Amino acid sequence: MTHFSGQPVVRMWTGVVRAEDADRYIRYVERTGMDAYRATPGNLGAWLLTRDLGDGRTEITTLSRWENLAVIAAFAGDDVERAVFYPEDDEFLIERDERVRHYRQA
Repeated sequence: MTHFSGQPVVRMWTGVVRAEDADRYIRYVERTGMDAYRATPGNLGAWLLTRDLGDGRTEITTLSRWENLAVIAAFAGDDVERAVFYPEDDEFLIERDERVRHYRQA
């Protein structure tokens, strides 16, 4: 596990959906993962980013900012680097990161 001391942590996850599913998936992620991020004490903000890959696929990235890794564990569980998925993710995702990336905010 990555260790940070006393500085905010940025958590990043990326997946890919078919371009025709992007709007539906964005709405789904907003009401599941993004709402869960924002409702967790210690979350300092959350954003959903999209990028058209130009080949019929859209990349979806979630970016969230947290007080520290301990508050991320309240959302993600003990293995804070394991991605959190929701029931309908399998319907949409054609590629996904199984692990998230954490960055120290300098």
